[in-house]
Amino acid sequence: MPKERSQVKPEYIWATEDIFATTVDWTATYDKVDKMIDYKRFIGKLGNKEDFLEYCKADAAVAYDVEKLAVYASMKHDEDSRNSEYASLMGKINDLFVKYASETAFVVPELTALDESVLNAYIADPDLKDYDYMLKCILKEKPHVLSVESEQILALGGNVFGGFREIFGMLDNADMQFGEVEVDGEKVKLSHGMYSVLLSHKDQKVREAAFKTYYQSYISHINTLAQIYIGNVNKDVFIARARKYNGCLDAALSGEDVDVKVYDNLLESVNGALPLMHEYIALRKQTLGLDELHMYDLHTPIVEGAELKLDFEDAFKLVKEGLSPLGKDYVALLDRAKAERWIDVEETTGKRSGAYSTGVYALKHPYVLLNYQPTTHDVFTIAHELGHAMHTYHSNKYQPQAKADYKIFVAEVASTVNEVLLLKYILKTCNDVKLKKYLLSYYMDMIRTTLFRQTMFAEFEYIAHGKAERGEPLTKDVMNAEYLALNKKYYGDAVIHDEEIAYEWARIPHFYRAFYVYKYATGIISAISIAERIYTEGEPAVKDYFKFLSSGGSDSPVELLKLAGVNLMEKTAFDAAMASFASTLEEFKKL
Repeated sequence: MPKERSQVKPEYIWATEDIFATTVDWTATYDKVDKMIDYKRFIGKLGNKEDFLEYCKADAAVAYDVEKLAVYASMKHDEDSRNSEYASLMGKINDLFVKYASETAFVVPELTALDESVLNAYIADPDLKDYDYMLKCILKEKPHVLSVESEQILALGGNVFGGFREIFGMLDNADMQFGEVEVDGEKVKLSHGMYSVLLSHKDQKVREAAFKTYYQSYISHINTLAQIYIGNVNKDVFIARARKYNGCLDAALSGEDVDVKVYDNLLESVNGALPLMHEYIALRKQTLGLDELHMYDLHTPIVEGAELKLDFEDAFKLVKEGLSPLGKDYVALLDRAKAERWIDVEETTGKRSGAYSTGVYALKHPYVLLNYQPTTHDVFTIAHELGHAMHTYHSNKYQPQAKADYKIFVAEVASTVNEVLLLKYILKTCNDVKLKKYLLSYYMDMIRTTLFRQTMFAEFEYIAHGKAERGEPLTKDVMNAEYLALNKKYYGDAVIHDEEIAYEWARIPHFYRAFYVYKYATGIISAISIAERIYTEGEPAVKDYFKFLSSGGSDSPVELLKLAGVNLMEKTAFDAAMASFASTLEEFKKL
């Protein structure tokens, strides 16, 4: 049973008082900010430099406190979701966001409507250097902004355009029933979470029953699900054409300032490395000792009974040792995070599950939420979340407020670098063969699910949108056939491609945010490349990596990764990731 919060040692509870001492102080700041959110005096004046600079300063002052309010409310709510006072804070901050969004809705359209010469002058002006990248992005998107009347029409369609995701979510999470399966003589009701648990069950018959029962729900709703997804793709095509992009992929990547060549490099490199994936799948079949390997056998551990059963103190010490290649200052910062209570460690009643990291620019330090248990997974979770935290810390320390926040495209890089470094350290220092085999399999599964599988998803999106753009009919049968063909291409002949897997596309929520999943793959590719370089080159690679950690959102994410020696416009980083996978595969075979 989880502890009550009052039973947890004070040093294991994060210091929210660093943000606000009490909710009374929170409310006082809220009332102050509520009055500050008034931008009407700037409407129609952003073409004048002095007025624009005044607007930027006023907005920065609001953002400074709004972030504090939002993070505090969220953290207190995550401590105990049953607490009505904290739920009230969340409701109030949501109201504040709505007011802020409404008051600032004029800003981007007004800036975009400015003459190109005005925007270029702003970008070159030293007084506006904190905002130069934001202005560059606005200038880049200028050809895709329509007339005021057309923009108003598109804005009116916002709820309609987002409706497909909402409809899928309601069907997938509320209306669909997934049936029951028998597990160890008892009936178990399937849900999304229970399905994931049962796919790791040691009994293949249980895995098979869960897989077939779960997918039957999607098969029985496939006509509806197909029409929802087709409508979503057609919406993407409409918006891309209305805004004069070269296609849906161009429109999606342009929003994050990423060149389409990165996507092309990903698909080409991963397709070239599929023989490695096939070799891994064959190894999985051999290691599990199965006559037939099915799609529902890909999630069960191939090495069992090897756990790092460490208490938090020992786990934290191991993480520090594993991250020592990043230097004494980095390790000292980890010690500071623990000593100054940036980390909320233990599971408690009502606390949010999982783990995350969040930051407050005003504090100059981040926070980490854990629900630590003495498992190998949770040891790596410490390293992962502290990677996020250190990225946030360095970005906030070295960037102005307007450039501190980094894009989602690079958000998983620092966290995965930490995981890879920790894994390499344990493998190097561990004498337990079983644990080594477990960690090698853990790493290979990380690459399989985050790199190969997400790229397969990305390729399906590419195919589906391409067909719609060319006017080719999208139907459930077409999408089933394309997805099954991809599954066979990616997983190879060592696995039986059960007929249900052709319907997997119909259950992926991320497909309703077009061309999002590829970022998981490019993130792990970048992280592996950086970690391998740190191990082979040492100090020069570490210095370059810290340049990246300190860069925030000061440039396009592809350019910022170049600071750490990763150029996704070329194939080197992709090749390094595949080489790491290959060497891990060979090491596992030897053991």
